[in-house]
Parts: sequence; structure tokens; C-alpha cells
Amino acid sequence: MDETDVEQVTLALLDAATDKDSEVQEQVRKSMLTLGKQQPDRVLAMCQDYLLKHPKLVVSHRVVILQTIELIVGCRIEEISSPRIKSIISLASDEMTRSKEVIPDWQQAASNILVAVGNKYINDIMEEILCKFQPGLLPHFFVVQTLANLSDSNVYGMVPFLNAILGTMLPMLSMAKQDNMKWVFSSALCHFSNSILEYLANLDKAPDPTVRKDTFSSEIFAAFDILFSNWLQSRESKLRLTVAEAVGSMCHLMASDKLEEQIPKLIPAILSLYKKNNEHYVISKVCAPVEYSNPPTVKNHNEVLRCFSLLANSFPDRLVMFVLQKLENSNERNRMGSLVVLRHLINSTTSTMESKKLLILASIRQPMADQSNKVKKRVVQVISAMAHHGYLELEGGELLVRFIVQHCALPDTYGRGHRPTDPEEVTNEALRSMCDNTLHLLTTTVGRLADVLWPKLLYYLTPSQYSNATTPLCKSLIVLGSKKKINQESSFNIDFTQEVNLPSPQILLVRLLVNAAFPFSSRGHGAPSLSLLQILSINIHPKTETLWEKDIPPLLSTLEESTTESLDKKQWEEKLLKLLSKTLATIDDDKWVCQLAAEATRYLSTYNNALEEKSFLYRCLGATLQQCFNKELVKKQLQEILLAARHHDAVEREGVAMGVGLCANSHLEGTLAKLEEFGKSDAFKKSPSIFNILKERNDVEVEKVKSTLILCYGQVALNAPREKILTRIDQDILRCISKHFNTKDLTMKLSLIQSVGLIAKAISECVKKQGYVFSRKQELITVMLDFIKAEPADLLRTPVRHLVMTTFANLMPLDPALSENESFDLLKVCVNGVFSLPSETHTPEKTKEEETLDPTQRKALYKDTLAALQELLKSVLVKDPTPDGLQSVFKHIESWLSSGQDHERERAVTVTAHMLAFYLDTLTVKNMVSFHNLGALLGRLSPRCSDPRPAVRTAAMDCIHSLLYIQLRYEGFSLDYKDDGVDSLLLLKGRLDNPDPSVLYKTCSDLTKVMSKRLPQEQLTPLVFMLFEGLVDSQPNCCRASSVILNTLLKNRGGGLQELVPEMLEALHVRLQNITEEQVRVAVGQTVLILASQHLQAVINALVNKPLPYDSWTGEMWMALGADPLVASQILGMLMEKLLIMAPYVDQRESMMRGGTKKVATSQPLAMTCGLKELLLNGQSQEPAVGMFPQLFSCLTVRLGASVGVSAPKDHNTKQTASVHVAGVAADALRILLARAQLDEVMKRLDEDKAWDAIKELNTHITGVTLLARAMAKHAGPRLPSIVECLCPSLNNIYECQRITVTAFFSELLNHHVVTELMLIDVLMNNMMERISDPCCTVRMLAVRGLGNIAVGSPEKVNKYAKELLAAMSSGMEERDDPGKLITLEAMSGLSKVLVYLDKKNVQLLVVYIFMKIKPFLESENDDIRCASIHLMGNLSKFGSGEQVFKDQIHNVLVSLLLHLVDPNPRVVKACKFSMRVCAPVVGSEQITAMFQNHLHDEKSLHYGEFINDLTKYLIQDFPGMLNFYHISVIQFFKSTWAEVRAGAAMFIGFLLGNLQEEHFSHLNMGTITKGLVMLLQDPDPVVRVKAAEAMGRFH
Repeated sequence: MDETDVEQVTLALLDAATDKDSEVQEQVRKSMLTLGKQQPDRVLAMCQDYLLKHPKLVVSHRVVILQTIELIVGCRIEEISSPRIKSIISLASDEMTRSKEVIPDWQQAASNILVAVGNKYINDIMEEILCKFQPGLLPHFFVVQTLANLSDSNVYGMVPFLNAILGTMLPMLSMAKQDNMKWVFSSALCHFSNSILEYLANLDKAPDPTVRKDTFSSEIFAAFDILFSNWLQSRESKLRLTVAEAVGSMCHLMASDKLEEQIPKLIPAILSLYKKNNEHYVISKVCAPVEYSNPPTVKNHNEVLRCFSLLANSFPDRLVMFVLQKLENSNERNRMGSLVVLRHLINSTTSTMESKKLLILASIRQPMADQSNKVKKRVVQVISAMAHHGYLELEGGELLVRFIVQHCALPDTYGRGHRPTDPEEVTNEALRSMCDNTLHLLTTTVGRLADVLWPKLLYYLTPSQYSNATTPLCKSLIVLGSKKKINQESSFNIDFTQEVNLPSPQILLVRLLVNAAFPFSSRGHGAPSLSLLQILSINIHPKTETLWEKDIPPLLSTLEESTTESLDKKQWEEKLLKLLSKTLATIDDDKWVCQLAAEATRYLSTYNNALEEKSFLYRCLGATLQQCFNKELVKKQLQEILLAARHHDAVEREGVAMGVGLCANSHLEGTLAKLEEFGKSDAFKKSPSIFNILKERNDVEVEKVKSTLILCYGQVALNAPREKILTRIDQDILRCISKHFNTKDLTMKLSLIQSVGLIAKAISECVKKQGYVFSRKQELITVMLDFIKAEPADLLRTPVRHLVMTTFANLMPLDPALSENESFDLLKVCVNGVFSLPSETHTPEKTKEEETLDPTQRKALYKDTLAALQELLKSVLVKDPTPDGLQSVFKHIESWLSSGQDHERERAVTVTAHMLAFYLDTLTVKNMVSFHNLGALLGRLSPRCSDPRPAVRTAAMDCIHSLLYIQLRYEGFSLDYKDDGVDSLLLLKGRLDNPDPSVLYKTCSDLTKVMSKRLPQEQLTPLVFMLFEGLVDSQPNCCRASSVILNTLLKNRGGGLQELVPEMLEALHVRLQNITEEQVRVAVGQTVLILASQHLQAVINALVNKPLPYDSWTGEMWMALGADPLVASQILGMLMEKLLIMAPYVDQRESMMRGGTKKVATSQPLAMTCGLKELLLNGQSQEPAVGMFPQLFSCLTVRLGASVGVSAPKDHNTKQTASVHVAGVAADALRILLARAQLDEVMKRLDEDKAWDAIKELNTHITGVTLLARAMAKHAGPRLPSIVECLCPSLNNIYECQRITVTAFFSELLNHHVVTELMLIDVLMNNMMERISDPCCTVRMLAVRGLGNIAVGSPEKVNKYAKELLAAMSSGMEERDDPGKLITLEAMSGLSKVLVYLDKKNVQLLVVYIFMKIKPFLESENDDIRCASIHLMGNLSKFGSGEQVFKDQIHNVLVSLLLHLVDPNPRVVKACKFSMRVCAPVVGSEQITAMFQNHLHDEKSLHYGEFINDLTKYLIQDFPGMLNFYHISVIQFFKSTWAEVRAGAAMFIGFLLGNLQEEHFSHLNMGTITKGLVMLLQDPDPVVRVKAAEAMGRFH
């Protein structure tokens, strides 16, 4: 090989050394190294020259070349000439030090060359380097670095130089100012020290065994001094680390005495380096929080505490003073730590602490006042320890008990569901729970504390600030009291005169009773309070013990079984008031009871922040005053109550009134007198004096006091003895409250309504027993109506409506009767006022004026309100019992019947049912009257029979039952007449309890049959159109019911509605748009079907003329028509007939500006296809679809062919193109047809192949039809004969598109043997032969394809049609009118398939002719043509074996085939493998034949490189004369379109060169090869560049 070729290649590789692709770079380096290993001197010389000629080369490029030099030197140092070595040393030294700046990559690469050379030529290297390592001058960074690395790589060569180097280096150390120079010197010293140590350890192998450690000691110590004293404390951590490493290594070489001298300084210095880093070990102190999950910190903590115990034994006074002083520290953690230590000392050093108790008791007050819960938690722990060691009995101990109780009463820190964000935070809940437990422990485990705690803990029960501690306090007192009572200790009996701080027995009784009334408040204090009351019985009053032992346990049982929700609050409070009354009756001591009344009155103020409790206390007070015989005291207490009450609060006003009312039961005269006196007192007077401004009561306060007074009168009326009250109502009660009727104040209004309600209730009770004329009735009704009108419509917060209507109900029977207008106004206000209310479960938001009601109160309020309304309506109907009278009431209710709110519907239907039943009961028909609103009423009410609410359903059925009976009455039937049909509704009513929808709809259907019989003809139309409205009811169930009723009605009586069909269809179309319920939509479909079964033509005409695309509602109506097989058959036949004869599309000009035409679908056939598709969607259409399958299949397939690429027509109204995919509609219809015919396998196959997407688009339609035919042939064979028969006429159709579709279908059928089995082969072949001459080239292409397919489908028939097949294929390959070479491709593919089965005699003469035809196609850019031509070549081989001409042809194309083995198209690769396997015997080389047949298997992956490498060896061996032809052929592929082929060509040439012996090089044009590879090294594709570089590596 010519040297210039190698140089050219090397130069090209050097140029390419920094290729942008990393793989190319890597291969270039490998190739340069390969060339360098073969010819080291020449390649190194070129590298040097390259660097010298390109002084401005970028650093990265220089680095690659320097690295290459290093690698060649490293592995070929023995073979490189001495002059070359010297020049390389010089080059590397120059490259390393040319830039004074440090450029690591470049200078490191040069340094590495010197180190590599230094392994053999250390003296030459040192000579070069020491020139650049001169005394007094700071050397280049990399000079020092190179010396360091040399000392590592060549220990024995370097150590002899080190003494001199160290001598030169020492003065340089003080000159180094930059950190990087200090670092490199330190690193070098570390390396030098390690090298010396290694040398000394292996002296037996060393060249100079006389070297000793002390040779270097003095220089090393001098260097150590500078590093240790100056550099070790650097700020730069990387430098500190290197210096520390160097110092460590240097210590081994220092003289022992010097080292000993340095150690006291060295160790602290090294330790001080730790401080510069984060602490590695946690050193815990007593104030740090203990991590219990981390055992070492717990252990440390305990050890520190043990230290304090030990100190306490030795220095108790100093230690205690130290710890107590720390309690005042400003740092929270220090205070907590001190408390931890104090607790530990109290527990662990009892004897030592004995004398310090009082001091500790005094000092603990400071942290007790701390604001931090974390500190308080520690305080509680300390108190617990103190309790166990006798501190609490000492003076000041009670403060510690108070601290615990105070913290048992803490409020919650967070609302429910919230969590603290700080994990160390101590919440109020956590601290409170801890104090609860501590109090419990002190009570149960520290016996000596019993007399400290009993009875002193009672003190904390009454102040309100301790209310949240009631539960733990009661529990502790119960434990203490029970124990003392059982042990009969005298201290159990409490002397309240001695224990002056304790609350009196009366106050304890009141407090515990009020607690019990709210059993779930304050952490559930009800049961503990009652239990404590029982324990305290004899301490409260000796007479209570027996009664309470009997009465309190059942109350406790009630509480055990109840929850906040389930407890009946009103009943519970009554029980407690009853207990109080019985208790007072049992005590029977007027003085004690009077004291109770007086003290309870004074105690009221403690409940100012708990008004519910205060209200209950007023009632207790009322019950107490009932039992008081001292009338003066009663008046005095009433006066105090009325004066002290906080009248601005509604709850308190009500409480006061109830208390006063209860008192009036025993003291009516006195109470009325006191109320009248109070009404005239100063409390109601506004002072005019400016000086009294501070005392002046403003208007609002006065109104509130009046409100209290009004409520008091109402409660007095309610509670007073029945026999005494009537005489008092006018003169004493109404006289006092009526003057306030004109008030605008909301509070007073509420009080008035409540009071009038209470008065009305009282009167109605009394009227039953004695006659009474209520003269002020009309006045009250007017006032009350105004109140009800003023109520908010969407709120039921107060009992205004209920009370007003209850009042009306009670007042109505009394004279005088209301006028008609008054009655109507009252009705309107009341109906709307009740129905508009939210559901009783709805919780309104609180406002400032009112509290919300609890659910029980609300439920009762709603119930009473509705009952009152019904009574009103009945009274109105009594006035006018006619259809008009009924309508006048019903119109107020009607709109509420279909409300979206369940509760509103339930109210409306329930009220209607009551009203109709009452109407029927009171109906007397004197002459014949038309019940003109029957149809509308039935239309409104009948759908409610399937309402989601059971109550609505049954009430609706009652309504219909009543309505039909009312109709019978109006028809003249007698009162006692029973109609079996109508009465059957009562049996149906029983079914309505079943929520199963199917049962409900069946019930509706049966109900309709009854209505249908009883309904007059003139009522039918209003009923039907009312039911249409019902289809879009707010309730889906009622929509369904409407549809069931409608369809049943139409079946029974639809015959007479003929003229209404168009309007009904339109109405249904409109309704469908708002129906969301699937079942209702289906039912509407049934309505359409019922109409169609009566008027088919009218329905079809209407639907076909609907605008396209059909909206979903029209689609549903079409679909409904498929539900009846008979109707569906008629429609299918009608539509197919029309589709066959009507033009599928028309050609229209695209626009005036642009030429050309487009196909636009004709409207009627398109509409019919859409309708057909929708109809087939109905599963019920299966029977007719299967019966007419062949006709439908062929009709839709041909329709599909005529629809592809066709635009939708314009809508006549909007002039916009309808958004319909014309072919998509036909494809969808065909798809649905296949599903109806249950061709599941066909469907599955088509879906997997995505055939439907293909079949409806112009450019993939043929593929889609092919997939359809394939699926039919494989999975629906028996159906094909009738389908083929139906399709054949379309092959002569004038529409080209339809011929294409049918030809494609038939063409694919020939691919399957089933057509031979079904004896269709001749029909299909004849059709294909005819189509060969079709004017449309697509049809011709499909016909050629079909003819080729016979080889796959029916190979045994190939020779029968040999002549026709060969003629068709040959003419196909020569087709002129073949724009995309599609016919050519089909002809080649078809011929390939057919050749497999043709006899040799039929083909032999044509072989070379065909070969010549196909050779140009081998390099076609069309993958399919390339693939087909290669494949065909393989199939031709069996006809040409043994002929020299054929062998020559194979060698002609061999290079092409070999290179297309890496073709980007896998199908081409597969074709190449096939052709080369079958042509292998013709090649003329046994080894190559074996290779082709062993390695070129489709399923095996081919290692192309190894394959070509071996192949070139055999080509060189067996065909040396053809090498020139081969390499010229390969070089032509350097310019191939495909990168893979260009890369393959480079590999081919590379292996050819690598395997070629010297004598064969004369066959090759090396210049052309070199030039070609250099060109490929600049190829845009990196893979090509890699292979070119690899080939260049074989130039040796």
C-alpha cells in the first residue's frame, strides 16, 4: 500500500478528531491508535507535524491528538526510535508550559505524555523538566504536578532525584502565594513522601540500596514547618485537606526527636480542624429536648441526671440554689431543664431534700405563673413528685392543688380536626389531660391527701372559671366521698358553718342540677354531677337520701343509653324539675326552701356566659317558688328576677317567662299583681334629665324588657289553673299586651306571637269545657297575618307560622266567621309561607337575633305547621265545594307538585290528597256538573305515583282515587256506589311501598288502564299534552312514569289522534332535547313506534325530511323504528330499493374562481343511509337484518364505494354544508349490520386491523375493503356466494368508485382458498380478466393484484391459468399509464407469488428477459418496488440454475444485495436474505453458498460486520479476478441515498482492505478508495463517519 495513502488517511483522521459525535470521535481515536501501533514513528511524526502546523488549533482538538500520542507511546515505547522520543519529550514539554495560565485538559494531556515516556526514559525526561524547575523561580503548576505523578509511576527512577528536587523546592514554598500552587506543592510533597517510603520498604529491589530515611529528614522537616505553620489554617477546605494528608505522610520521614517536639502542637491543631466542620456527635445537655426514638440521646440524658444526683449528695445547698436560680432564667429551655432536674432530685434524693421542702414550695410559684404550656407540663410533673413526698400537706400546698384544678379547666387550643404544626408544642388539650390524670392519681394513690382534698375540692365546683374541670373534680370527690362513707369516717359529714370557703348545700344542689340538665357539656359533666349529688345527699339535707337513692339511678341509666342527638332535651329537663319538686316536697322545710330560692336568685349572675343553663335555673327557681308558702318572699324574688334579668337576650327572656309562669301555678294573683306593678315601674320609663344620661335606658332596652313582660303573660296564661284563667284573659292579660301590637321591634313581635299562641292554646283548652265569645278574634287575626307576611320566605327559625296558624285553627270555630276575601288572602299567605320553607333537615345560618333550633324542635315545628295549614284549607273548601272552588285552592298548590325539592313536593301532594279526600267526603251533587279540570289534574298528579319519595307516591294514588270518584259523583252515581275499577287503585297503592322502579311503572300502567276507561273523550287531549310536560319533570322517576302512562294511553286510545301525529312527533322531538333519563328516552322511542305502527308512511316522510346531520333526538326516533321486526323489514326494503335507483352524488364546480369539480352527495340517499344506520342500531332489528343480510351487505358496500371522497350537501335552510362524513355514515351502517348478523370474529378482526378508519377515507379505502374481504373470507365463508352474486352487477356500474370497491373486494377474495371450495373461482377470475382492460388504472391495478392472489388462495389452479397470468403480469410490468408504478409493483409481487407454483416449461424462455426488466428497480427509492424486485429475483433463480448467463446476472447484482442487507426498510432486508439464500447455489463458491444458507435466516439477526469480514475473505480467495469489479461497485454506493448503505459500503471496503494480501493490492484503485473514505469521513450521518474511520484503521 502506498505511504501517501496512509498519510492521507491519517491526516483525514486527525482532521476528524473532534467530530461533534462522540462515537465518531471514539472510532477516530481507535483507528489512529491502530495505525499508530502498526507504524508508530510515522503516525507520531504526523501528529507532531499536525500540531506544529496548526498552532492555533482549539484546545479540545490538541487534547485529542496529545492523548493519541500518549496511547501510542504507552503501548509501543520499545519500538519508537530514540530521536522520535526526544522530539516527543520536547513537544510535550512545550505544549505543557506554553501557556502561563493553567488550562487543565491541555496541560494534563501533555503532562501524561511525559509520565508515559518517563517510565523508560526517566533521565531524558528529568533533563527536560529540570530546565523548567530552576531555583529562585516559581515553576509552572504542571511541572510540579508532572514530577509528583512521575514519582508515583516510576518510584525507582525518581527517588534518586528527589533529594536535589527537594533542595530546589524548599525556597519555592515561601514564594507560593496562590492556593493552587500551595495545593500542587503539598500534593507533590505527599507523593514524594509516599514514593520514598515505598522505595525504603523495597530496598532489595531498589537500584541504590544505600538510600536512608535520614537522607531526606532535614528537607522534609523544613517543608513540614512551612505547611504546618502557614498553610494548614487556610480558609480553602480542599487545600487544608491536601496539606493535612501531606503532613501525615511527611511525619513518617521526620527525625523522631523532631516529631516528638511537634506532637503537642500537632494534635490540638488537627483537633481544631474538626471545629471547622459540623459536629459529628450529639452531645446532649439536660435542657435539650430528649428524642425518645434515639436511644443514645436518652442514655446521655439519664447520665446527666445521674450526675446531678451525685452532686446533690456532695453539695446539696449549692446545687439546690443553682437549680432554683435557673427557674428564673429568661430562656424557656433552661427553665424546663431546671424543672426536670428538680423533679429528679425530689424523687431520687429524698433525705437530702427534706430540709429544703419549704424553700422548694416557695420557689415553685415562679414557674407556676409561667405562660408557656411546655414549662407548665414540667411544673405538673414536679407537683406530682411533690405530692408523693408530702409537700402538699405543708402550708402553701393548697396552691399546688389549685394549679392542677385550674389546668383541668383549660379550654381547647384548636378546633376539631386541627393539629399543631410544631411537633414539640404542648396543646391545652394535652396539658389538661395530664392534669386530669394527675388529679385522679393524687386521689387514688396518695392516701394521705384524702383530708387535704375532701371536702376542699367542693369549693371548685361552683365558680364558673372552673366549669371545664367539673368532670374530673366530681369523679375525684365521688371516689373520696364513697370511701369515707363506706368507712363511716366522721370527716364525711361536712360542717358548712366551719368550712366557710365552701358553697352552701343549696348552691351545691342548684349547681349540680343545672350541670345535669346539660349532661354532655363541659366534657360530659351530667352523669358525674348526678352521681356526686347522690353521694352528697345527707350533706345537702338529711331527708333527701332515701328519695335520691331511688330517683337518681334511673336518671343515670337514661344518660348512659343516650347521646347528644338521642336525648329528648325537653323531657329530660322536665324529669329534673320533677326531681327538684319532689325533693323540696320531701324536705318540707319552708325556711330551707326559701333560702334555696334566695340563694339561687343571687347565683343567677354566675351563668351570665351560659344562657341555656341560666334559663334552666330560672325554671328551677319557678319550681322552687311554687313550693314556697311565704308570699312576701315570692314577690320579693319575682321582683329581683325581673329587675336583674338581662332582657336583651332571647334565651334569658324565655327563661324568665317560664320561671314566672311556673310560679303562677301556685301564686296566680300575686304573680299577675307583681307583673302589673313591674309594668308600671321605672324600668319602662325613660329619664328626661340630661344629668341622668348614664342611667337612662335606651329604647332598645325598654323594648326588650317589654318583650319579657309579654312572654311572662303568655306563660302565666299557659301555666295558670284552668278554672281561674278565662276570666283573667281580657281584663288582665290581653289588656296588658295589646297596647304593644303596633310595634316594629322584631323581638317584641316574636314575643307577642308566642304569647298570643300560648293564650290561644290556653283558650282552646278551656273552650272545650265552657262556652266563651272571643270578642277580639278579628283584631288578633289581622295582626297575626301581618306578622306571618313579614317572615322571611326561606326560613323557619321561629315558630311564627306554626303559632299563627295554630292560633287561626283555634280561633276559627269562634265567632265571627271570616269574609271570602279575608279567607282567600289568609289562604294565599299561609300556603306560600309553608311550602316555600326549606327542608326540616336544612340548618340555617345563625343570625345575631336568633339562635338556630335543634333538629327535634325543628321537626315538631314543621309537623305542626303543615297540620295547621291543612285545617285551614279544609275550612276554605267547606265554603265552596265545586270544581271551581277546588281549582281556586289547587292553583295555589299546583306549581309546587313538580318542584325539584323533595320536601316541597311531599308537602304539596300530601296537602292535595287531604284536600281531595275531604272534598269527596263532603261532596253533595244536586245537579249534573262537568268536572272540567279532571284531565289536567290527572296529568299533573298521575306521574307522581312513581315519585322517589314513598309518601308522595301513596298520596298521589289517593289523589287519583279521589278524583275518579269525584268524576263518578258528577256523572250522577250515588254516594254509596262502588266502582271495581277505581277501587282496584287501592290494591295498586299497596305496591307503591316497593321502591323497585319496574313495580312502580307496572303500577302506573295498570293505573292508566283504569283512567283510560273512566276518562271522557274531551279530557284525552289535555291529559296527553300534560303528560308530554311530565316527560321533563324535575324527578327522573316521574318522567318515566309519564312515559309509561302516555304509551299505555296511546295503545288503548291512540287510534283517534290521527290528525295530531305531526304535532305529537314535533312535541316529542322538542321534549327529547331536555330528557336526560335513558329509560324515558327509550319510552319516547316506543311512543314513536306506536305511532309508526299506526301511520308508517307519515312517520317515515317526516323523519327523512329532518335536517342533516340528524341531531341525536331524530336519531333516537329512527332507532326506535327498529324495535318491531315487521315494521323494520318494511322500512329496510323500502330504503334499499330507493338507494339502488337514486344517484349517489352529483359533480359540482368547486368555485367560480378555481376550476375543477367535487362530488357532492345527494340529500335523500344520504338521509336514508343515516336513517338505516340509526335503525340498525336497535338490537331488535337483528331478525330482519339477518334475513336480508346479502342484499344489505352488498347495498351498503356499494353505497360506501360511492361515498368515499364525497362532500355532504348544503342544508336548504342554513345554506351551510352539513357536517356529515358521507362515507363514515355508510361504514358505520355496514359495521352495525355485521354486528347484527353476529359476525363477531369478522368484527374483531376488522377492529384489530383498524379497517373502519381505513375504509372511509379516499387514500386508504382500498386497504379497508381488502381487510373487509379478508375478514369475510376467513370468518363468514358460507355467506360469500350470495354476496358475490349481489355484487357482480356493480362491476359494470358507470360509477368508477363503485367498480374500484367491488374489484378490491373480489381481488382479496382470490387470496383465500374458500372461493375454490365454494366454486366461485371461475366467476372471480373471469371478472378479474375483464377488469385488466378497465379504463381506470386503479381497477387495473386491483385486477393484477387479484390475479396474483390466486397463487396464495388456490395455488393448484395456477398452471390452469398460466398463460393468462404471465401475459397479464408481463404487460403489467410494462404499463405506461402507471403514475405511482403501482401496477408495476403489483405485477412484480404477483409474478413472485405465481412463479413459486408455475412449471419450468412455462417460464424458462422468459427468465433473462424478466431479470433485465427488474434490475433497474433494485435501487428504486420506493421501498415496496425495491422489495418486490429483489423478491422476484429470488423466485426467478430456480428457473435459471445451471446457466452461465444467470450466474453472471447474479454476480452483477451481488454487491447491491449485500449492501441492502442493511437497508433501512426491514422488508427489503428480508427480501435480500431470501433472494441470496435461494441464489446461493448459483454463485459458484461453496463457502459463500454455505454462508448465505447458514446466516441469512429471516428470524436470525445478522452480525453484519462479521458477515462481511468473512465474505470478503472468500471473495478474495474464490474470485480474485473480480476484485476490481467488486470494489468499483462498492465505491458507487458511497453516494447511496441511504446512510445505512453508505456505512455498509465503508465497512465492505474496510474489511476488503484488512483481509487483502499484498499481492492483490494491484487489483484495487487505492487512490479512489482513499478519496472516497475521506469524503465519507465528512458525511452528515455520524454512523457513516464511524464506519469510514473504522475502515481507515485498516490502512496498514
